[in-house]
Amino acid sequence: MTGAERQRIDKWLFFARVVKSRSLAAKLVSSGSVRFNKDKIDQPSLGVKSGDVLTITLDRRILVYKVLSAGTRRGPAEEAQTLYEDMSPPPPPKDHLNRLDGLPKRDSGSGRPTKRERRQVDRLMLGDDDNSDD
Repeated sequence: MTGAERQRIDKWLFFARVVKSRSLAAKLVSSGSVRFNKDKIDQPSLGVKSGDVLTITLDRRILVYKVLSAGTRRGPAEEAQTLYEDMSPPPPPKDHLNRLDGLPKRDSGSGRPTKRERRQVDRLMLGDDDNSDD
């Protein structure tokens, strides 16, 4: 890409294989999920050139790409990786992503309470001393 040559950002995102289609790239830019040199943008027609830095917020990750060149087509992944330099932060460790770690654990094999056990708990909680069901 020469110094003055620019390419539409939605087209570049499509060629770089960030999204599956150009219309999805335009929606991503329009929704404000892309930053261009630290500035939030919403115009898919904005031109990018070599040296620009794009910060892209996807569902579960943040991508930081430095534009190296413009694309001419949506080629294979190896060709797409030549369009940018990946400066993304490393993903958090897998153990950190597990949200169920903080929940109380139940002994294995001790499934849901039976109807009788549930009624006993209800009586205990309500203070009912009538034991007619037992």
